[in-house]
Amino acid sequence: MENAVIQLIVLAGIAIFLIIKLKSVLGTREGFEKPLQPAERPEPGVARRGFEVIDGGVDHDIVDHVPDNSDAARALAAMKRVEPAFGVGEFLQGARGAYEMILMAFEKGDLERVRPFLAPEVFDAFDGVVKAREERGLTVQAEFLGLRELTIAGAEFDPTSREAEVTVRFGGELISSARDAAGNIVEGDPKAPRKQRDVWTFARKMGSADPNWQLVATGG
Repeated sequence: MENAVIQLIVLAGIAIFLIIKLKSVLGTREGFEKPLQPAERPEPGVARRGFEVIDGGVDHDIVDHVPDNSDAARALAAMKRVEPAFGVGEFLQGARGAYEMILMAFEKGDLERVRPFLAPEVFDAFDGVVKAREERGLTVQAEFLGLRELTIAGAEFDPTSREAEVTVRFGGELISSARDAAGNIVEGDPKAPRKQRDVWTFARKMGSADPNWQLVATGG
């Protein structure tokens, strides 16, 4: 009888040891867990933050858009060190949407809805053109057709202030025309697309709770 009890105690001890060992390897799961999702292959130009970046390799999220070891590449890398969630590919997708939104707001004279995305001096410059059109009694009709070019032309970062600037070159296509009070077309062509080329600079303080970039400078 004593031998049976001793054997039971030994077996129980082994079982407890195995349970503790498994927990240390597999971890403990508590509460609701999301189902595992299949891994996705990164698309070209989209942020890819894997072991290659952590191990000091090439960051394709940067070099896919600017030359490696360029001033722009170093500035973008510094931005990512301050704000690891920042992705260059994601930024460009946001810039694409901002370009269309701001350009159409300017063409149609509806700048108030994009004011938060414009630096005060840029807003004033755009607003001056819109008011000049209104004084002439012009009505603009515009349709954005799409982008043919979307590239980073430069980037700067101030580590002291954490102020970042990224300059983007846009090559768009749109249909735009202006009519006077009598309905006569005085600018553009309502049927013929025209190319629109712009170089815009966006700025933001990295690490800020506000995720929005502001348009701070424009050029052609």
